[in-house]
Amino acid sequence: MKKILLNLLQFLLFLGIGAFILFLVYRSQNEAYKNECCISNIPQWESVESEAEQQQLLADCRASGTAETACTPLIDKLVNDFKKVRYGWIALVLIAFVLSNVSRTYKWKMLLKPMGYNPRFINGFFAILVSYFANLGLPRIGEVVRAGVLSKYEKIPAEKVMGTIVVDRIVDVLCLLLAFAVALAFESDKILGFLAENTKRESGKAAGLDWKIMVLGGLVIGAILLYLFRKKLSNSALYKKLTSIIQGFWEGIQTVSKLDKPGLFVFHSLNIWILYFIMTWLGFQAFGPTDHLDLRAALLVFVFGTLGMVIPSPGGMGTFHFLVITALTLFYGIKGDDAFSVANIIFFCVQIGFNSLLGILALVLLPVINRQPKFSS
Repeated sequence: MKKILLNLLQFLLFLGIGAFILFLVYRSQNEAYKNECCISNIPQWESVESEAEQQQLLADCRASGTAETACTPLIDKLVNDFKKVRYGWIALVLIAFVLSNVSRTYKWKMLLKPMGYNPRFINGFFAILVSYFANLGLPRIGEVVRAGVLSKYEKIPAEKVMGTIVVDRIVDVLCLLLAFAVALAFESDKILGFLAENTKRESGKAAGLDWKIMVLGGLVIGAILLYLFRKKLSNSALYKKLTSIIQGFWEGIQTVSKLDKPGLFVFHSLNIWILYFIMTWLGFQAFGPTDHLDLRAALLVFVFGTLGMVIPSPGGMGTFHFLVITALTLFYGIKGDDAFSVANIIFFCVQIGFNSLLGILALVLLPVINRQPKFSS
């Protein structure tokens, strides 16, 4: 009883955090949306120059009720945008999602094989889908559920299954870092240009040789300081913790070399993340205001959105929205209200819709398929 109550409290806590962040995002976008309506519906706006006059004009606009009466409320716009979604593209997102989990299942089977286990593909596939569904309730609980489901239906010790999941996640972290690096390489001008603009520096100088020399110099100085104080640092708790983490990562990666087909393992690992990235681009194509964005834009927004998923909240609720909206508005000039819509379209179709539908389907089918004789695959 106590454990059930604790899990319920944890669920309510994370749900509350996610809902609160989503509320803050909505409130901010709603305010900006009202301001935009004011600007669009007051002819004299173009003659206003100073920021004080602009703020006064917006205040007069709100006082007269122009913002509320001249345009649809943001929540109504969101509902209308969902009605305009091209659901053929969303169907392609679903296909990419399923294929990514096919690769994840094969990758998982490859990790289990050196230990002498060859679980049925369908059990591994459904265990992964159930884990995503569980994460909607309690962040990170999905990994435990995933191990428990496979252990139950394949009679594999849960601790051994959990060990393979840890390796799987280590590889995911490395793939995410690779995605960051690729996004930075392809969209460095936008990122550095934005940083330069907000620090009142010229864009060309920020992205030029001077900026690179400063970074390189900082790295060199940092390396020298680390070398000079290496003895003191080696005795600190932080150093030992970092060393332990790095060692764990390295041991996990070394297990890949023990696989029968390490090249195939790498292929499935990369394929999962490539399909995740493609899902973002397909989501853009489903919505008019973002259908012009190219693959490079999708890559950068995908990286931002993934960060939102990493932060513990149910399915990335709120944090995913905030970071996707930030990337779309800052780097690609998408209006805040449209960015809010596309973030919700992707979130509710994939995170809520797909994970709930497929997770419940997996829960229903797992007992059914395991009544039949098992055949190794």
